[in-house]
Amino acid sequence: MKFSIRSKQLFIVFLAAFLMLAPSQAVEHPQVNASSEETALSNQIDDILKDERLDGAIAGVSVRSAESGELLYENDGNIRLKPASNMKLVTGAAALETLDTDYTFTTEVLTDGSIKGKKLHGDLYLKGKGDPTLMEDDIQAFAEAVKEEGIKEVKGDILADDTWYDDIRLSEDISWNDETNYTAAQISALTVSPNEDYDAGTVIVDAYPGNAEGEEAEVEVTPANDYVEIVNKTETVASDHPKNISIEREHGTNQIVVKGEIPLEGTRSRSWVSVSEPSGLALELFHKALSEEGIKVKGEKRIHEKVPETADLLTSKESMQLEELFLPFMKLSNNGHAEVLIKEMGKVVHDEGSWDKGFEVVEDFLQNNNVDAEAMRLRDGSGMSHVNMIPANELTQLLYQVQGKEWFPAYLKSLPVAGNSDRFVGGTLRYRMGDTAAQDNVKAKTGSITGVNSLSGYVTTEEGEELIFSIVLNNYLEGVQSIGDEIAVTLAEHNSKAEE
Repeated sequence: MKFSIRSKQLFIVFLAAFLMLAPSQAVEHPQVNASSEETALSNQIDDILKDERLDGAIAGVSVRSAESGELLYENDGNIRLKPASNMKLVTGAAALETLDTDYTFTTEVLTDGSIKGKKLHGDLYLKGKGDPTLMEDDIQAFAEAVKEEGIKEVKGDILADDTWYDDIRLSEDISWNDETNYTAAQISALTVSPNEDYDAGTVIVDAYPGNAEGEEAEVEVTPANDYVEIVNKTETVASDHPKNISIEREHGTNQIVVKGEIPLEGTRSRSWVSVSEPSGLALELFHKALSEEGIKVKGEKRIHEKVPETADLLTSKESMQLEELFLPFMKLSNNGHAEVLIKEMGKVVHDEGSWDKGFEVVEDFLQNNNVDAEAMRLRDGSGMSHVNMIPANELTQLLYQVQGKEWFPAYLKSLPVAGNSDRFVGGTLRYRMGDTAAQDNVKAKTGSITGVNSLSGYVTTEEGEELIFSIVLNNYLEGVQSIGDEIAVTLAEHNSKAEE
């Protein structure tokens, strides 16, 4: 069929009119409040983001009303960005919802044998269920409890049961360089912390000057053990020489090499070092504690063994409640705690202590609380991964949604507080934004990995308005932490009435 020129013209006019009248099918994006009251604030943030350090970088910024959830400002708020430790905001919220504030982790000592006289005829098991706060003193208490049972000799083996979680020790994106660092400690259901920061699966290595020039440094390990081997390649030098000490574990081993020079009468060098296979360290400390209590073990030490269902419980320990654990977890940004919580959620909900099952729980939590999990990519619980991706608008949406939860006071209390010098109040913000309107006002989670800096949380403006914000900066070459701080301070100083 042929159309005349006139017919074609009429058809084109008709089609254009139809398209103008047809309802749009485009995806709706959040609408930013553009009232005159917020114009000045928006302009201020826009000016901050013009910083040349962000040239070629991406700045995801989102600001919401804490009362209504209304989006007041955004810059690339829907762009997926690496959150660094702001990932812990997601992990922490899901964990409190799934496990609750009073949740505890259990460690047990069991036996499949019988006590005859002063001898245990059978094996002795140390079973971990994820407690990241277990310490050497707790293991010593286990040995004392065994002694109180009248046992002087174990005829069988002592075994470590770490099967509460799977045997995958590191999340999939941990880099080669990170593996020996305490920030990427291996995750096990049976693990020990060296002090009350609760960096589970690590030891603390201290190097002190020797007594004279030319001597090796004196090296101490906490907790003291023979599971790790110290290779001392140090030298004490004259007092006026600089200190140059490195402390690093050799990959695939538990050899910790301490090398370099330390000046006479100089200060110590200290480092937290991750342990290869932390279950073995826990078992080693248990064996040592039994020996110190005068209990002989005739058999061997074995890890990755499952306690028989018929075994009898000799003693156990409950960890602190989750609400209390959240202080070192969030204030000090403890990566290991985040990964334990992921696996624990998987174990509790799906009876599988794995990252995969844990993430299923997290994603369900997000969707059930009107946060778009499909807009994210989740690869670990801590934010160490450079493959995690979360839009700033979804972080502020999460922080808005959780305000009505019964556990929210514990969540809010766990966030670092700007400019507060108390380590377990200010946390990772204790040296930031002091002597500004943000001090003791901004409560927010920090985040930092190479090329990523983030800050998300809550702030009250000068006129008393409560705001939620997320600042996620990616792909920069120079340090940009001060840019996030400047935005947070600007929010704290905001007074729309004064700007009218």
